[in-house]
Amino acid sequence: MFSMSQKLFYSILMLALLSFHFNKTIAQNKKKYTISGYIEDATSGEKLLATTILDTNSRKGTISNTYGFYSITLPEGNVSLLVSYIGYERQIQNINLNKDLKFNINLQPAATLKEVTITDKVENKIENRTEMSVTQVPIQQMKKIPALLGEVDILKVLQLTPGVQSGGEGTSGLYVRGGGPDQNLILLDGVPVYNASHLFGFFSVFNSDAISNVTLTKGGYPARYGGRLSSVIDITMKEGNNKKFHGEGGVGIIASRLTVEGPIWKDRTSFIVSGRRTYIDVLAQPFILAQSDGQAAGGYFFYDLNGKINHKINDKNRLYLSAYGGRDKFYVRQSQIDDFEKSTFQAGIGWGNITSALRWNSEISSKLFSNLTLTFTDYNFNVSAEQSTKQLFAVPPTTDEFKLNFTSGIKDFALKWDFDYMPSPNHLVKYGVSAIRHKFSPEAIQLKIKDNQTDSNIKINPSPNIFATEAFIYIEDEWKINNRLIANVGLHTSAFWVKNSFYWLPQPRIAVRYLLPYNIALKGSFATMQQYIHLLSNSGVSLPTDLWLPATDKIKPQRSQQIALGLAKTLLNDQFEVSVEAYYKTMDGLIEYKNGASFLGSSNWENKVESNGKGWARGVELFIQKKSGKTTGWIGYTLAKTDRQFEGTDINYGKKFPYRYDRRHDISIVVSHEFNKKWQLSSTWVYGTGNAVSFPLELYNGMNTPGGQYNFFGGQLQSFGERNSFRMNAYHRFDVGVSYTKQKKRHQGIWNLSVYNAYNRRNPFFIQVSSQYAQNPATGQVEETRVASQFSLFPIVPSISYSFKF
Repeated sequence: MFSMSQKLFYSILMLALLSFHFNKTIAQNKKKYTISGYIEDATSGEKLLATTILDTNSRKGTISNTYGFYSITLPEGNVSLLVSYIGYERQIQNINLNKDLKFNINLQPAATLKEVTITDKVENKIENRTEMSVTQVPIQQMKKIPALLGEVDILKVLQLTPGVQSGGEGTSGLYVRGGGPDQNLILLDGVPVYNASHLFGFFSVFNSDAISNVTLTKGGYPARYGGRLSSVIDITMKEGNNKKFHGEGGVGIIASRLTVEGPIWKDRTSFIVSGRRTYIDVLAQPFILAQSDGQAAGGYFFYDLNGKINHKINDKNRLYLSAYGGRDKFYVRQSQIDDFEKSTFQAGIGWGNITSALRWNSEISSKLFSNLTLTFTDYNFNVSAEQSTKQLFAVPPTTDEFKLNFTSGIKDFALKWDFDYMPSPNHLVKYGVSAIRHKFSPEAIQLKIKDNQTDSNIKINPSPNIFATEAFIYIEDEWKINNRLIANVGLHTSAFWVKNSFYWLPQPRIAVRYLLPYNIALKGSFATMQQYIHLLSNSGVSLPTDLWLPATDKIKPQRSQQIALGLAKTLLNDQFEVSVEAYYKTMDGLIEYKNGASFLGSSNWENKVESNGKGWARGVELFIQKKSGKTTGWIGYTLAKTDRQFEGTDINYGKKFPYRYDRRHDISIVVSHEFNKKWQLSSTWVYGTGNAVSFPLELYNGMNTPGGQYNFFGGQLQSFGERNSFRMNAYHRFDVGVSYTKQKKRHQGIWNLSVYNAYNRRNPFFIQVSSQYAQNPATGQVEETRVASQFSLFPIVPSISYSFKF
């Protein structure tokens, strides 16, 4: 049975289709022809997506798709195409249209981001787009923002936008409109990335030098996206310069990076290779050796490697092959020898991603574009410990050994076929189909014990591998009904087969823009989403021990419905984009560990979780952004509330409680200013209501009471009361950075000095409750006092880095 909202959606869709059928324009005497082609960067051959193409005579327009392809059908006669894209010189092409034309357009990068006054009302302004709840920050603007330890991080930049929160101090996890990190679909060249964090969440896996575009969608989802409840982060890698060789890189306090790109076959085949590695382990090793007399070693490092090759087969067909590999490794080794025995110990945690995509773009006709993609992704982590003790003088010689290895992961193969059909400037139809084969490896433990009495090698699979198939089909139409009303109407239908269970759900989507007087856009959207995979997390910090798991016969899929309403307008000679949005989202099928359960254990994971969770998120977001000119940046504000509930469980006695990352107020101010071609200043200031936490309220002597709110502590029971009923102190921070650019004949060098947390705010990372004992002067008795102590992570952190281009 369909819900009331789904019935309403189908009624609106049917009325719209009938209206279009009976009110379509009578064919004019003039013939119509189609102009199609690609929009490219004139200096590198890089495709430019979302470029505006406008015929100033007919006021008809379109935008280029994700791969730079555009198509526009216009009446016969003189055509004046205005082509514009932020950061590039605008171009006007005058054409006498008397037949279908194949016309590629090359745009020149602007020498400077000039203050430009745009007066044409049909350009791709925010009020002329149906999309809402979408954020795009140009990569060059991201690189200007002060960064922790000088490492530019695109996910941390997204945390500075309304509706997006971080999990804690310095972390790169995203909590979007009340959702968790598993509810974000993070795509790198169309391939899901399951763990996007390095250094236990403090940095993301994305090297900004290898990225060309980042788009965050947090509501009003187009039908082509699915599988997550809260957001889609679509990240596109650079294609590689097909004109000439080019490189860039940088050296920082903790990491260095290098990117090289260029033509293999000029104007036909190009490549890009980008790498990044930390050297924390190398810097720390001498200090570790000095402290341990050379008997211990340990450290941590991570690396990323991106690569991409693209080949132009002919004017209508292109091939792309892209790949990413990255890994974190934390390790410790120690050895000890005395007169009788030699012992060694080593332990480590390692995790990483591998993704790859093979893509075929094909221009089937001047109005139909096809993209066929084969993808692979593999995420895994392992925790290991090994100890060996050798008796030096035993007869016969003996060696005791102990080895433990815990592994988990997820692996996907997927095939997706997308089509863009552009029958007229009033319609842009997208449709496609996809199938994904999942392999979940929840838990595998290998234990080896060897001594005088035992020699065993045990393999334990508390949760054996699970294979599942996910598929979806979608169709959407960006329909310009008239000059004031535009709608994006679509349907995404997905299905999931796992073990003996089958789930499916039609997910309607609609986004509407109506142009009010004074060119103020009124926007509304509705979307239903279904998610078939879960992230089972032990804590709020992004740890590699979080388990990716499927919906099963016991654990149902997650589902959400979100409605949003907002206003949008460009102001002050179209230099500023201003939007305000209100949203309401419900979530079902949320999971969480039962009280006392953890990822490491002998029982099946399905027995460790509660899976009937519900969630509610509502809020208002204000966003004021300036993308061009010498001064750029934005102001964002979010007023929000998020609750969770697990009825019939021990979690908060089954009552509703604030989500850990429920924040009432969130503010971000980002400003960057270019004084001249050499000097640039940038700064950020953020403020957020403190995270919700649980504190023990009382201590008892006696037997443990069933239910999750009580547990043993030092021989006593402690009661936590309501879950997340206390608030940490508010979080706020000011960062500032200055950069100096030196342009030489064959290369460019940029020095950057930045200060993270410039006024040394001691922000809470976690709070620990402990006992303090003191003698009462009045009674002479020693009394216990329970004290909550706040621990902070980062004080003021200065950093310096050097970047270069050649």
